[in-house]
Amino acid sequence: MQLQIENLSKTYPNGVQALNDVSLTIQQGMFGLLGPNGAGKSSLMRTIATLQEPDSGTIQLGDINVLTQKDEVRKTLGYLPQEFGVYPKVDAETLLDHLAVLKGITNRSERKETVKALLQKTNLYDARKKNLGGYSGGMKQRFGIAQALLANPKLIIVDEPTAGLDPAERNRFLNLLSEIGENTIVILSTHIVDDVKELCSDMAIINLGRVLYQGSPSKALEAIKSRIWEKRVPKPELEALRNTHTVISEKLVGGVPVVHILSDGYPGADFEPVEGDLEDVYFSYIFGEKVEA
Repeated sequence: MQLQIENLSKTYPNGVQALNDVSLTIQQGMFGLLGPNGAGKSSLMRTIATLQEPDSGTIQLGDINVLTQKDEVRKTLGYLPQEFGVYPKVDAETLLDHLAVLKGITNRSERKETVKALLQKTNLYDARKKNLGGYSGGMKQRFGIAQALLANPKLIIVDEPTAGLDPAERNRFLNLLSEIGENTIVILSTHIVDDVKELCSDMAIINLGRVLYQGSPSKALEAIKSRIWEKRVPKPELEALRNTHTVISEKLVGGVPVVHILSDGYPGADFEPVEGDLEDVYFSYIFGEKVEA
């Protein structure tokens, strides 16, 4: 099964064009959707999840027309939105059981076994009687995945799932996603490059509602090989450098800016070559010139 998105566009009543002729082909496995805040990621996810209508374009999930067969999509969809609310005074087992009923699992014994299995899978079984208001951020995210896995979905969408998690919770969550992605389509929408680098065999970069790149992380890295250069730059010289070079990133190290630039040849001025990583790919598309991959 694959998800085929073609020529999708969406402009909101306030005039903001969230999606601009988006086309993507997403196969089974983990797919990373990278982009800064406001790039259009959540708008795309909400459209795929049948929560809003596009102005134009098509979405096909296998033999299901996502835009006209919404009930069929919802039967096979697991969705963890960026803002996932819970009932704070309800325990995890009770709420997951209730959500299972809404998902169509009406047989009591089947539902009991399903809820137990999902709580164990997400490492929440020992805390199943604890009210959700007492859960940590990572535990709430794992509960969100548990509810998204109800009824064995063929498509799972997770929107900015690791934002705000501490490193240990992030690792647990990413390991769980990786396991899930072996047998279904999982779309991981994020602005955190490392999440995609560690999990996804296919990815896309989106900004200002447009798809700038789709392909494997390895292919993207090959496109910037020997093209990333680094230099420590005194702050007073930084603005002049931006005017003469394609600066794709800058960070302070010991109070001094360290910049990465994109250049096909030696840019001079004491720059040193460095091995580019997926973060450099990301910044090359978002802040630099388009990379031919």
